[in-house]
Amino acid sequence: MLLEAGKKIFGTDGVRGRANHFPMTVEIALALGRAAGYVFRKKAKKSRVVIGKDTRLSCYMFENALISGLCSMGVDTLMVGPLPTPGVAFITRAYRADAGVVISASHNSFQDNGIKFFNGDGFKLPDEMEEEIEKLIRDDKFDDFIPLENEIGKNFKVNDADGRYIEFAKGTFPRKQNLNGLKVALDCANGAAHRVAPLIFKELDAELYSYSINPNGLNINESCGSLHPALIQEAVKRHQAHIGIALDGDADRVILVDEKGAVVDGDTILAICARDLKESGNLHGNTVVSTVMANLGMIKALESIGVRVAQAQVGDRHVIQEMVRLGSNLGGEQSGHMIFADYNTTGDGLVSALQVLRIMIEKGKPLSELASFVERYPQVCVNVKVKAKPDLKTLSHVQDMIEQGKQKLKDRGRVLVRYSGTEKICRVMVEGQEETTVREIADMIADSVAKSIGDK
Repeated sequence: MLLEAGKKIFGTDGVRGRANHFPMTVEIALALGRAAGYVFRKKAKKSRVVIGKDTRLSCYMFENALISGLCSMGVDTLMVGPLPTPGVAFITRAYRADAGVVISASHNSFQDNGIKFFNGDGFKLPDEMEEEIEKLIRDDKFDDFIPLENEIGKNFKVNDADGRYIEFAKGTFPRKQNLNGLKVALDCANGAAHRVAPLIFKELDAELYSYSINPNGLNINESCGSLHPALIQEAVKRHQAHIGIALDGDADRVILVDEKGAVVDGDTILAICARDLKESGNLHGNTVVSTVMANLGMIKALESIGVRVAQAQVGDRHVIQEMVRLGSNLGGEQSGHMIFADYNTTGDGLVSALQVLRIMIEKGKPLSELASFVERYPQVCVNVKVKAKPDLKTLSHVQDMIEQGKQKLKDRGRVLVRYSGTEKICRVMVEGQEETTVREIADMIADSVAKSIGDK
């Protein structure tokens, strides 16, 4: 039995884990392809599914397993090769496919991998569809659904996916503008954007300095990309660049660096873009969607200009769901996932960077000045590796430490303790006006979590 009763494989962002270990095994990938193929084919007699990936070594085996599973259920597959997650979502819509699949563990190191699905509109699958796929795998009765021999699916290679996505991304930048005269330092994290990202900025006439564009299957996100901005900070200083752009492994998130070498995170990017959209009258409902991890400084900055900040659970999927519910056209996370609903249905690091560059040009201001709109509250985040994920409310000592922390902060800060949706990690976030106090509280709570459920 591939999947025991009560056991789940889908997390907050598809299926993710260490390659060759449950749930990221070839057997599960094959079953996912078969189950998803059956679900998609129920809606159309003949279905097409786009399959993209990042640059991890393990992507090859998962790609082949998914294709085999899908084709065995009568679904045609369209391979696009290494392409940013937002590029796969775009190609899925452009080809009017029934679904898209991305093989990637995003910002994680090469040992991990993941599989996430999009529907035909480019949105991640709803919970009920993921549950249906899980049930099919658990029941393991695929023989009941197999098509006739002459209805087995075919696999095709899409040769122009890179070019299509490049033109799509450039199309989000004003046609009468270019990046001539701007120095851009770019870190592609040795990931899915290593081919398309440099071409986008070169074709817009930027003076470009590219880093981490030589993936070998093992170096994705290794001391580079959005989780390791030191590389691009140094590059900005070395080349006296106007902006640094650091993508993650699948390029659905971005962290920027201003001309002085300071990091500009997703919260500040969100504030810069929200203010611009409000000033132009294009911010739907004067509302943006962020998460419970959003910095209070960003929230106060936007509230000061009449922009409401709605907060969703952590994860771009939850942000997008809340955006759809509220009719908002802008949302994002501190980690750098930015969703411009006027352009795409998922986080897009390249589109986000282009929007900030457009604002810099139109306002005639450097990134550091635009970023000064947000006065950030000191925020400390501590990640604690855990051996299990019991309900935090059942950990009495941890709850005592959380309560002590809240008492110290009073109404001048906040405490948030939660599990990662994709890793065995408990995240402790503390925010307040005094950095020393914030760090003391975060360390106190993190130590309590480590003693209670830590994986030493």
